[in-house]
Amino acid sequence: MTSDIEIARAASIRPISEIAAGIGLGFDDIEPQGHHIAKLSAAAVTALAARPQGKLILVTAINPTPAGEGKTTTTIGLGDALNLIGRRTVIALREPSLGPVFGRKGGATGGGQS
Repeated sequence: MTSDIEIARAASIRPISEIAAGIGLGFDDIEPQGHHIAKLSAAAVTALAARPQGKLILVTAINPTPAGEGKTTTTIGLGDALNLIGRRTVIALREPSLGPVFGRKGGATGGGQS
């Protein structure tokens, strides 16, 4: 099994401006906090109010599988699946706990497999 650090090192991180463009936001709509993080500008929030409301899927209160797959892994998989069928998706995750969860080590994120 691949370790967490090997998974992290193999990942390629895209610039936040590229991700913002993928969901219909221009560079002026975001306030970059480095190359990979940004906040939505107040002007963009006002401008987006005219768009139709999106849909919300809340993934909560599930027990992880014996392999450690829980809410975070399910949320990322769901977002990837919706993107594959042409839906524009955005995922918001809180910082996961970093200790063992239900006796399973892996930062509470499916052992890094998400």
